[in-house]
Amino acid sequence: MNAIDPSQLKHLSAAILSDVMDSLGLQRRAMKPFVRPLDERHVMVGRARTGLYMPTYALREGEGPYDVEIALVDDLRPGEVVVLACNGPTDRIAPWGELLSTASMARKAAGCVTDGLVRDVRQIREMNFPVFQGGFGPLDTKGRARMVDRDVRVECGGVSIDPGDIVFGDVDGVVVIPQAQEHAVLGRAMEKVTGENHTRDALRTGEPLASVFKRFGIL
Repeated sequence: MNAIDPSQLKHLSAAILSDVMDSLGLQRRAMKPFVRPLDERHVMVGRARTGLYMPTYALREGEGPYDVEIALVDDLRPGEVVVLACNGPTDRIAPWGELLSTASMARKAAGCVTDGLVRDVRQIREMNFPVFQGGFGPLDTKGRARMVDRDVRVECGGVSIDPGDIVFGDVDGVVVIPQAQEHAVLGRAMEKVTGENHTRDALRTGEPLASVFKRFGIL
């Protein structure tokens, strides 16, 4: 079966997708609530390109501290989401800023999510580039952290993520849809949207919540 186009999910929500994955037995697919959008108006959806960070406490002689993250950003394709796993929350690893956002936006990436820190917040907001982050901090990663691998399975914000998984973020948070279940999730999400529309319409007429829930089973 062909992979779906993540843009088909753009009109959905993190809450709907989380509910649907719960119904399919896909637990722990929502990132921890400390991962928040820089701009709450943004909806971010795309396929994951992952980077794994580890803390360091000195810069090694001759080390290129940004080599792996540069290679990841330069290889981005349109519609992809950079996912940077820093074992957050953290007070020392700030892997993302204005220049990486600029380079990613030029490649038409869909956004970035990290459980680490973000800096250059004002500039990124002005760019209108979707970024979801685990906090703000001015620290450079040089001598404090190193991306040790890319395009591998990572855990970010408490969620296991493989390259190619669909990442969806909005004001409610970030959820991750495994590739193997994306068709089932999308199909059931469309059904849930229809059901929620019927439920909402019935509630607006003044029908009691109990009877509406009994009829549609959606709350």
